[in-house]
Amino acid sequence: MLDIQFIRDNPSLVKDAIQKKQTGSSDLVDTILELDTSWRKAVTAHQELKTDSNAAAKQIGFLMKSGQQETAQALIQQNADMKTRLATLEDESRTLQVELENLLLEVPNVPHASVPLGRTEEDNEVVYEWGEKPVFNFTPLPHWELIEEHGLVDFDRGAKVSGAGFPFYRGLGARLQRSLIQFFLDSAARRDYTEIQPPLVINEDSARGTGQLPDKEDLMYEAKRDGLYLIPTAEVPVTNLHRDEIIAEEELPIRYCAYTPCFRREAGSHGKTVRGLNRLHQFDKVELVQFVHPDASYEALESLREDAEALLVALGLPYRRLLMSTGDMGFTQAKKYDLEVWSPGQQQWLEVSSISNFESFQARRMNIRYRPAAGGKPVVLHTLNGSGLALPRIVAALLEHYQQADGSISIPQALQPWTGFQTIGP
Repeated sequence: MLDIQFIRDNPSLVKDAIQKKQTGSSDLVDTILELDTSWRKAVTAHQELKTDSNAAAKQIGFLMKSGQQETAQALIQQNADMKTRLATLEDESRTLQVELENLLLEVPNVPHASVPLGRTEEDNEVVYEWGEKPVFNFTPLPHWELIEEHGLVDFDRGAKVSGAGFPFYRGLGARLQRSLIQFFLDSAARRDYTEIQPPLVINEDSARGTGQLPDKEDLMYEAKRDGLYLIPTAEVPVTNLHRDEIIAEEELPIRYCAYTPCFRREAGSHGKTVRGLNRLHQFDKVELVQFVHPDASYEALESLREDAEALLVALGLPYRRLLMSTGDMGFTQAKKYDLEVWSPGQQQWLEVSSISNFESFQARRMNIRYRPAAGGKPVVLHTLNGSGLALPRIVAALLEHYQQADGSISIPQALQPWTGFQTIGP
């Protein structure tokens, strides 16, 4: 959420952000400012009338003590009328405030000045590329064929038990999955992240706090009977961990890592590449979350990006870094990188991580502040998060990248201490 004072001072900038992010009409800003003016007038009128009412109450007391009951009775009636008007103004200001807060939730974050202007994913900028794409002396297979050959994942039984997009991992496939999770968590711990094991369901306030509501309702699974949602990512519960809290400045930065399954309906994904592990309704991911001082958030963004990229380097997977354009970066982000690994079996890039700086956008929605060490009022801090990493496409890329001519699959050396095996297959 943007600060209302920021919108008052920068209406053109906010309108421009709405247009660049393609998230609705810039007329929303005018509606908000009109509502804000009405709300402030109602609040001012309430305050002024309350002052008059308090003064009248004191005068009534003086008149009663001095024996001027008739004059006091007339003033009592006037004060009763003022109190009726006060109640009306209070209801009016409360209604206007709720309407204003609801509209503020629909305003996207303002993109950072370094974010490229664009409307689609084609406008994202490739700013870095690492590693060499593998060259095979045989035709590399896509991961779904390798999975079937080695019995690593059972899509058919997953569809029978739950539905498409809910696979069973089995045998070495399950062990590979578990090993990657442990590898990612241990790597984060070495980089001073505190491990968190969060709930897998969230309430509406939590979903609203990180920006899933009112923007991504169609992507979340909902347990309507209990008013809960299955988490789309660990970002949501972990960032809400400090909702409505004031943190001492000396405690910043706070860095958390968390492994969770993630649940996404993937509404609107028809027509995209969905075969195999490319797009699932349930998948595993390790998430990195940071709470930082506003002056340090862009330095933290680059550090967070390096933490995610270090995992890809350790696994030896060629990757590229994309700086996301205004039209493809999302509603809540001020700046966002995507990391994509090369899939030799599919001859395409697969996204495995998004690293984002939200500045104060999420923290303001969740009322997360820090208390300055030098004293003064609490200040809204900045939040960041990034995938470190998302497993399905990492598994797909590993299988395809390390497949051998004899049909076996090598395990990267950095991962072998966690897997306990060096190859899959003969």
